[in-house]
Amino acid sequence: MKKKASAKVKRSAPKPQKSKTVKARGKTAVALPNQPVKKPALADNPLFAQAVQNYEAGLRLMQERKFERAKAVFQKVAAGPSKELAERVAVHLNAIQQALARTSTNFKSSEEHYDYAVALMNQGDYDGAREHLEKMAKQQPKSDYVWYGLAALNALQGRAEEAMKHLSEAIRLNPGSRIQARNDSDFQNMLDDPRFTELLYPENTEAPARRK
Repeated sequence: MKKKASAKVKRSAPKPQKSKTVKARGKTAVALPNQPVKKPALADNPLFAQAVQNYEAGLRLMQERKFERAKAVFQKVAAGPSKELAERVAVHLNAIQQALARTSTNFKSSEEHYDYAVALMNQGDYDGAREHLEKMAKQQPKSDYVWYGLAALNALQGRAEEAMKHLSEAIRLNPGSRIQARNDSDFQNMLDDPRFTELLYPENTEAPARRK
């Protein structure tokens, strides 16, 4: 008997796979890869950049033991947009307060104490400056520079009556205070007051000598 020829199996070519689509309630939507939404970085905020600069400046001032200036700079950082920086400066501000508490009571001389009060004045801490100057005025009532400092402080705060009173005392103790006040920008707000002008330039108020 002859063997039958085995039947050849016909193979069909593989069909190309179609991309699947996602159906959502009657609508057909093609699935796309997730694209995260770009959020504005805090570092791009110019206020944040300024806060970082102030923070670094405050650290340098602390290392130089310029505590009053460091305090003013750190307070700006605390009011800035960065919560993290604000938490950091809170620790530094506490350390500064403790350092100031120690230095404000341990002065080597009255001149050093006066310089400290002037530094407070220059930083805008008028209440702190007044506290120290008034304390010195009680302890050293014959120190002309203390009364001069009080006069300048009152002039900056717009207290004309007190400024002229204290400046008069400073001039009485040291006539050179009159010359110093003429060139002091702290008294700029009082230049239009005729009483202040008479105090600084008494020679202009004297009656001219009559001609014979």
